[in-house]
Amino acid sequence: MSNDIRFVEAPLKIWFDEIDDNEEMYKREYDKLSNIDDDNLGQWLKLAKARGETGESDQVLLTLLVELHRKVDELSAFVKNEKPDFIDLQYNKDIEGIGHEHFKLIEGNLKENVKYYGRIFMPVFPKREVPVFFIGLDSNIAQIYMLHEKDKKDWSFYMNARERAIIREMKALKDGFS
Repeated sequence: MSNDIRFVEAPLKIWFDEIDDNEEMYKREYDKLSNIDDDNLGQWLKLAKARGETGESDQVLLTLLVELHRKVDELSAFVKNEKPDFIDLQYNKDIEGIGHEHFKLIEGNLKENVKYYGRIFMPVFPKREVPVFFIGLDSNIAQIYMLHEKDKKDWSFYMNARERAIIREMKALKDGFS
């Protein structure tokens, strides 16, 4: 089965749980994590863009400032000992490789044809936990069946970036720069 799937080495972590009778609880968190741009600052920025107030602004710089403001908010919450309200997920595993709609665990304990909900920490900008629904194809390989559109783009971007990095490493080794 894994012979048909092309995996790119990707050192990621996933926290996940088997979906039980309370699938709605996982769906709520999935929706909540997708609305990262719908916080007060994200709403303000969307409205400012809609009104044309950001036309003369550097969009990259504006995005960086918004993310910096979010980081300050996170630090403030940390100092106040406020913790994000996430579901406690039972399993914490390392991902060995990713494909366009799949991932492979280093040491898996997935059950075939069982549905799971998880969060994967993605080292993209902005860094965040990406919510994902997947099904076990075997003990190590999972197929993603629900991922937000923005997260799909970041997943593909990360996969391509990892692939380019691996090619550069292989080229350096081949050219004797080890």
